[in-house]
Amino acid sequence: MSFKSQMSNFLSDCEKLIVLGVGNELKSDDGVGPFIIKRLQEENIENENLLFIDAQTVPENFTGKIRKENPTHLIIVDACLMDLNPGDMQIVDKYDFANIGISTHSMSLSYFVRYLEKDTDFRIIFVGIEPETMDWGELPTSKVEKAALEFIDILKGILL
Repeated sequence: MSFKSQMSNFLSDCEKLIVLGVGNELKSDDGVGPFIIKRLQEENIENENLLFIDAQTVPENFTGKIRKENPTHLIIVDACLMDLNPGDMQIVDKYDFANIGISTHSMSLSYFVRYLEKDTDFRIIFVGIEPETMDWGELPTSKVEKAALEFIDILKGILL
């Protein structure tokens, strides 16, 4: 099944969506999550059932806001070492985080997801984008930026 089909299936019954971008903007491709959120915010999509959160490297700081918003669906987007080609996107099983090299965060994302799922019933997926480099730099590499823009187009195509 294609990435677009997987996203479409995940969002088929979506009533309220939060997209959470995670990563360090100062480390090139590791900043792909915040890069995506900033681009989505620039789109000025007016929809009270759609929220974009730039969590940087501290997604745990947003657990209260996420729970308060009470979404039906949550998409977490981050750079993820999956042994794929740079810029490849994949939906990663939220319980497989421990087996995959996730970038530089203060709390493990698997723990973060388990905490969010406690006493809630919204659906969560994790979209990983394979980085080319996580060296110091303020912008994603061209392959990762292309993937980020593709993710945005897919999301907009499904939601709008």
